[in-house]
Amino acid sequence: MRTHDGADVVMLHDMSSSSARRSSQLAELLDRPAPTQAAADPLRPVMASLLVGRSRNEGVLPDTLGLAPADFQQLMDEYFPGPQLKLPGGGAQEIAELLDLFNLLLDYRAGRTESEAWIAQIVARGCAGRDHLWQDLGLANRGELSTLMNTAFPALAALNTGDMKWKKFIYRHYCAREGIYVCPAPSCGECCDFKKCFAPEE
Repeated sequence: MRTHDGADVVMLHDMSSSSARRSSQLAELLDRPAPTQAAADPLRPVMASLLVGRSRNEGVLPDTLGLAPADFQQLMDEYFPGPQLKLPGGGAQEIAELLDLFNLLLDYRAGRTESEAWIAQIVARGCAGRDHLWQDLGLANRGELSTLMNTAFPALAALNTGDMKWKKFIYRHYCAREGIYVCPAPSCGECCDFKKCFAPEE
């Protein structure tokens, strides 16, 4: 860090201010008096982060996070009752494999809460973006996405023993299930794209 450089200091200040605003927005949502079942849902914090990210126009999700309007309204009414958030659309492109990705995630859901089905739709929609999945979902960092995957789809997440990037990991399982084999290497360690799959996402 070059603290003598004014531009660096301004950038760090802006990043700190943005992080503080995001934390404040997240706290406001989580402080809303949700019913006991919704308040106890372990996915509620990550859903709040998804909403905050979309309100800040981060990521590619639509203004309903990829949910049907009725489902999105149910999510807001049950999990975050109160003033409606103004969410812009993120411009995610349609992808032919959207339903297949959704069904893949559903097959691995933990089976504890209805919100897992919502999360499966949201994550599948996020796969349409061009950045890391946590960025396309509008989350604060990769750790939030890992929490989401381990909570909503623990059996699937457990298969990611090499800490592969989540979007590539999901597509790898989608391709295997559909019989699509596009990697010529006998193992990930021997593949020329190894760094593309396993390099840090921060």
